[in-house]
Amino acid sequence: MEVYSCPSRRPFLVWTLVVQLVLCGSVVFATDGTNSCKVLYDSKSDRAVLSRLAPLTNKSFTVESPDKDESYKYIFQLCGDAGGVQGAGLIQVDSKGTETKTTVIGLYNATQAIGGGDWVMLIYRNGEPYNAHCSKEKRKAFVMISCNRKVDMGQLEVLREEREREQDCFYLFKLDSSAVCQELSSKLSSGSILLIIGVCLLAVYLIGGFLYQRLIVGAKGMEQFPNFAFWVEFGNLTADGCDFVCRSGNREASPAYRAVAPESLEEEQEERDDHLLPM
Repeated sequence: MEVYSCPSRRPFLVWTLVVQLVLCGSVVFATDGTNSCKVLYDSKSDRAVLSRLAPLTNKSFTVESPDKDESYKYIFQLCGDAGGVQGAGLIQVDSKGTETKTTVIGLYNATQAIGGGDWVMLIYRNGEPYNAHCSKEKRKAFVMISCNRKVDMGQLEVLREEREREQDCFYLFKLDSSAVCQELSSKLSSGSILLIIGVCLLAVYLIGGFLYQRLIVGAKGMEQFPNFAFWVEFGNLTADGCDFVCRSGNREASPAYRAVAPESLEEEQEERDDHLLPM
């Protein structure tokens, strides 16, 4: 007698668990967004401004230096490893020599975010120290992100590198994005909206009624106007009401201005002459 045993279900359960862990991990990574950035002074306002840049996370931006004497390339990433360098938010790549040299300008674990109505200033600090400039202080990068409703993510631009000071040197970059734009609020009042709706309904009534009267009923001339008889009667009633309210005086002619018949005049003259006769 042969005994058949069911295959073990352990591999299937293990793979199911692995798939669920991978999916959960990807969801957590996607929902983190800007949480990878560490705000330098643990400011709630900085964190709120930084959350406006969530659509730009996990995106890499690259720009070449406009200076012909230098061949620098800058790589910027929001709350991520720029160019694959651990902890670097913005790096400078020098490919002028035989070997490529990478310099960390700012770290995303030392982040500041200052925002206005349609702009955000992102600051990465604690970069590599200068060799001979700025009293060998640590580098820092300013990324000015401005509102542009026409682009989701624009091109990174190098505006300036200030390194001729004794201190407070910086790199300044610019980036356009619709992520920092404020939502447009409707400037129409409730009365204006109701007026627009009323005009639209009136237009539909007139055009639809005209087409119905002309194409279906076969009316001609003024009869093509929808509910023509009703509006004529309504106009007459309105005119009568206006006449009744506005002209409140007696419409009958005054007796002083009435035409007097000749017979009545003769009778009155005869009656007036009777007292002149001698008794």
